[in-house]
Amino acid sequence: MTLPPTGGVFDYQLGGPSERVAEKGPVPTVVERDSSATALPGAYNICYVNGFQTQPDETEAWKQHSDLLAQDADGALLVDPEWPDEHILDPSTPWQREGILALVEPVIASCAERGFDAVEIDNLDTFERFASIDRSGAFALAADYVRVAHRHALAIGQKNAAGATQRARSIGFDFAVTEECGAFDECGEYREAYGEHVLQIEYPGSLQRSGKTFDEVCATPDRAPLTILRDVELVPVGQAGRRYEQC
Repeated sequence: MTLPPTGGVFDYQLGGPSERVAEKGPVPTVVERDSSATALPGAYNICYVNGFQTQPDETEAWKQHSDLLAQDADGALLVDPEWPDEHILDPSTPWQREGILALVEPVIASCAERGFDAVEIDNLDTFERFASIDRSGAFALAADYVRVAHRHALAIGQKNAAGATQRARSIGFDFAVTEECGAFDECGEYREAYGEHVLQIEYPGSLQRSGKTFDEVCATPDRAPLTILRDVELVPVGQAGRRYEQC
């Protein structure tokens, strides 16, 4: 298990893979791609896994295991209001966590088999956004993911959830991936927990709403060594709307 480099070129490619950060730009040193994508030869590859919510293309499969999904008082499945095609996993009980792991561990194992170096687990903060999600159950599932990743020789990254950094670090997360910490003045919490092993993504819209520029974020002492500005859709090189800058 190796940690991500803290220097070089970083790209966040969940919207689709690119060999370079621009048509005539450099090849990434560190790159994150979806678990369905292939690893980039020669780079440090991070595999995105939605460990606390369902992926849109897997919704029907998860509905076959509705007892593992969070429900409201009327028994309807909860959805993320920002991502209405994603349901919320419910890790409240040991048997639910066991069932979730049975479905997610093969994805993590596949990341390792296909040459990824690390895995990033998204949406740890569901316990903050949905009252029915048990906080202790969420961290117990997070600890399970740490054990699974390390068993497959993968480093594991915490995604967002600034208020959970110390707890996440204590259960074994190795690094952090943070979106918009510059816009929301949260970068120091990640740096305190993980030092230089933080990967930071900012978006134009959230920076504009916070009254900041990307240059100002780059000038702050607590920003991550690898900090980039990306378009919110994370489109690949050559497609309309792509935005990419690195401090």
